[in-house]
Amino acid sequence: MTALFPDFDLESAALGRGAGCVVGVDEVGRGPLAGPVTAAAVRLDPANMPAGLADSKRLSPKRRAQIFLEIVRLADVCVAHASVEEIDRMNILAASHLAMCRAIAGLSRPPDHALIDGNLLPRDLPCAGQAVIKGDARCLSIAAASIAAKVTRDRLMVDLSQQHPGYGWERNAGYGSQQHLAALRDLGVTPHHRRSFRPVHNILYQDKSISD
Repeated sequence: MTALFPDFDLESAALGRGAGCVVGVDEVGRGPLAGPVTAAAVRLDPANMPAGLADSKRLSPKRRAQIFLEIVRLADVCVAHASVEEIDRMNILAASHLAMCRAIAGLSRPPDHALIDGNLLPRDLPCAGQAVIKGDARCLSIAAASIAAKVTRDRLMVDLSQQHPGYGWERNAGYGSQQHLAALRDLGVTPHHRRSFRPVHNILYQDKSISD
């Protein structure tokens, strides 16, 4: 299977149809058991692009951090979150879309057109939008957003790991690794765990059953 490399074709097409401000939007953190879901919106300047943009999953942490600095320097960027409480209250998909809309709202200029990674557009998207499957591998603006969201969320989870040692968040970013699951059983559930997610819910339910 041939690897995809992102380009500026979708942005150029939208600009050609009359859009004045086109952004790419991506999220990270739908799968973890702990921490917020994080989204980024990025408007690139086609005359001054950060070098090395690619799907964040294909980059090393060091390379992601380097490119993130260039994205912040050269582009209009906003990163936003939806909290654990919001995830538990509304479900992870709706919370992901909320974080995306918050990121778009935080840009210095409201966009006319948003390229959204995935197959669904947020219901409350404040502008025209296009869902782009595998967008972080196809579209430079979405690739930039994927890097901004990933770097920001990973750093947040490192900070949270210092407040709650033992879960390995500095390495697993809140995903359900063996260490994380073992720590959940041994250390219990923190305020940063998603109670609506099955492994966390099961531990809480088990503890409640034992105490009852």
